[in-house]
Amino acid sequence: MLRKLFRFKGGVEPVTHKSASAQAPIGKHPLPSQLILPLHQNVGARAIPCVRVGETVLKGQRIGAADGWISAAVHAPTSGKVLAIEDRLATHPSGLSTLSVIIEPDGLDTWIERRPLDYATLAPDEVRKALRDAGIVGLGGAVFPTHAKLSAAKSTAMEFVVINGAECEPFVTCDDLLMRERAEDIVHGASIFRDLLEPRRVLIGIEDNKPEAAVAMRRAVETLGFDFEVVVVPTRYPTGAAKQLIRVLTGKEIPSTRRSPEMGVQCFNVGTAYSTWRFVAFGEPLISRIVTLTGNVKIAGNWETLIGTPFGEFVAIGCPKPDTGGFLMGGPMMGFEIPGLSAPVVKACNCVIVAATPLFPPPRPEMPCIRCGACAHVCPHELQPFELYRFSRAKKFDKTIKLSIDECIECGCCAYVCPSRIPLVRYFRFAKSEIAARRKETEKAAATRFRIEGRKKRDERMKAEKAERLQKATAKTSGAGDADATKRALIEAAVERARLQRETQAAKNAETAGNRETALEKNPAVRPNDVAG
Repeated sequence: MLRKLFRFKGGVEPVTHKSASAQAPIGKHPLPSQLILPLHQNVGARAIPCVRVGETVLKGQRIGAADGWISAAVHAPTSGKVLAIEDRLATHPSGLSTLSVIIEPDGLDTWIERRPLDYATLAPDEVRKALRDAGIVGLGGAVFPTHAKLSAAKSTAMEFVVINGAECEPFVTCDDLLMRERAEDIVHGASIFRDLLEPRRVLIGIEDNKPEAAVAMRRAVETLGFDFEVVVVPTRYPTGAAKQLIRVLTGKEIPSTRRSPEMGVQCFNVGTAYSTWRFVAFGEPLISRIVTLTGNVKIAGNWETLIGTPFGEFVAIGCPKPDTGGFLMGGPMMGFEIPGLSAPVVKACNCVIVAATPLFPPPRPEMPCIRCGACAHVCPHELQPFELYRFSRAKKFDKTIKLSIDECIECGCCAYVCPSRIPLVRYFRFAKSEIAARRKETEKAAATRFRIEGRKKRDERMKAEKAERLQKATAKTSGAGDADATKRALIEAAVERARLQRETQAAKNAETAGNRETALEKNPAVRPNDVAG
């Protein structure tokens, strides 16, 4: 049964340049002289080093532990000695450095003890934690931790799990060769995602310029007896973007305010499914990946390459031609120029293009925007790139936010069709970085204000408590003074009563004496003792 396919708006059809690297089978890159393992190779927090300088490590041993939930571990790709833990050149367009573990291979390639993961007997949270500690991340370029994607989808009833084999970027063929040669492992990995998410359907999307991969995947699904559906979709860039592929396969359009799991869909790259299966079935963490080497080289192809291999040693296997003018990581649409050949291959690296003038002519001078609207016509997210450009250039970043610049996936379609040759994506990246910096400053100011207000509240509370203690002490002292006053009053009252009694008695005595004298005067014969006292 043919599945009804949908279209996403926009997109372009650049020349693919895939045939040169798709002819030979996957090769194995030789062991490099040194491995440089950045501890930050994923979206989220950087891994925490858990080895020491001078320590001997085994292949597959964890050398960086995940720091929190949105993080992933890093492992030693071979056995050897830890030479240093220091900042090294990052595989990033900024050219900055990042904390890395440097390993000198011993040539023995000795594995740790590997144990398969019986995920059917474990709680889902334990499986996700195991995937995190195995360093499994998205290998389609986003490098989002796979366990977090599984966690994000666990609270929603899944309708579709989409396995992304579109690989729409020109020059890149690593997923194509992976599907041709290791289709059954990919299908096994997809079955793990199915068991964890329990979707209604599993869809495997492949662009129609990869017929051999589609045949291999269909054969694997039939051989293994799964009811997964392999769907061939039209070749159009950027079909390989998650939201666009979901739209083509399911008709669901994911708005910017929601994530795909909230709408019952989750998407994984074929490389992610493969590495997940290798870990579950064989206990192998993510220590290598397939990387395309193409462009201005004598030998183009795909090689399984250890994570951490310096680019200088990796590109040497392709024998770059003398007129080489640079090196790009990723495709020409969304990739970037490698800052230096001492930078290492990382989990996000799917392709290295050796550049030369015939392939990538020098950019022509940038001209003023003529507001033709061509960029808006091809934008897959229906943005207004010419307006975003205008406000980004004017540094009116609040305007770009209102125009939803955060929805831009930097696919490069707008720059590809711009008749004025404006590098639009560069302006958008600049605007995004400034917006992010300002948000960070705002958050920092808010945090500072929160701390200041908290301190004021604490000071006020302490003052109130101090005043209350003082009042109680005063009341206690006042109470003691009142008791003394009462005692004095009682004493004075007793003294006064005694004085009154004495005066009363004296008055009585005086009256008695007067009566006696009166009686003697009236009757002199009466004796004194006869007068009543």
